[in-house]
Amino acid sequence: MKLGRWSPRRPGDEPQTERQHNASLPSHVRPRTPRDRPVIGAHPRRRRPPVIGVHDVSKTFELGQIRVRALHDVSLQIQRGDFVAIMGSSGSGKSTLMNILGCLDIPSSGRYLIDGVDVSRMDEDELSDLRNRKIGFVFQSFNLIPRTSALANVELPMAYAGLSRPERRLRARDALAAVGVGKRADHQPSELSGGEQQRVAVARAIALNPALILADEPTGNLDSHATEEILRIFARLNTEGRTVVLITHEPDVAAQAKRVLRLQDGRIVDDRRLCGLLDVPPVLRQKSSHSDGATSATVPQR
Repeated sequence: MKLGRWSPRRPGDEPQTERQHNASLPSHVRPRTPRDRPVIGAHPRRRRPPVIGVHDVSKTFELGQIRVRALHDVSLQIQRGDFVAIMGSSGSGKSTLMNILGCLDIPSSGRYLIDGVDVSRMDEDELSDLRNRKIGFVFQSFNLIPRTSALANVELPMAYAGLSRPERRLRARDALAAVGVGKRADHQPSELSGGEQQRVAVARAIALNPALILADEPTGNLDSHATEEILRIFARLNTEGRTVVLITHEPDVAAQAKRVLRLQDGRIVDDRRLCGLLDVPPVLRQKSSHSDGATSATVPQR
């Protein structure tokens, strides 16, 4: 066997590692590393769309020969798990925007997407099903059926969703207990305080475990103690993964959200983030002035 001629190593002639050697080769003959090799069957992770996407939305009402433009080319996105307060004086367009977000009304122009789906392409039955499955509504006036127990009020949307009576009863009791009024299940609205009625309304909104809670002036008819109770419930819902959008004209209420939008004359004039998307809402970082009787706002899946 013929050996090559030995020569002494010169300074700077350090042996190359395999990686250095491969890197010096032309790209068409360079060995492929595991990182370079495609994984069979793998797909790039698709980013989930915002839960709410509003694009250049306008809304015009026609009152006889008078045209009133309530929203002017409004655009916004709300990410999953956010807690957003929408502020504005009377006539600013905030309730009109809330109705569009809740699929209770349609824009005159522009697009509204919920979970990436354009609602303008849905018929009335599909919109009704979407509202029932994905959105929980809470209103200032509670909207409870009089002379009907709290339990029956909470059961109502589940009846529309086709759940059996035993299932409705179990989930309604879970929801009432989650907001701290489980012991008042058999009482009618006239036998409940304002704060208790609003808790029942929240229980009704969360009974089907929607991903999105829309609350229109939910503390407008409540005193300061009941207001704090309701805000803490919304905050717990948010920490458990739900997106909460709250309409209010009260700065103290808006300050408990993670993000505050302000409308004026149908336009968004201010958009401020008070804390991070994954942060605990401000109201839960404050010491409660009293116990609200609720431990978790989650309704167990059955």
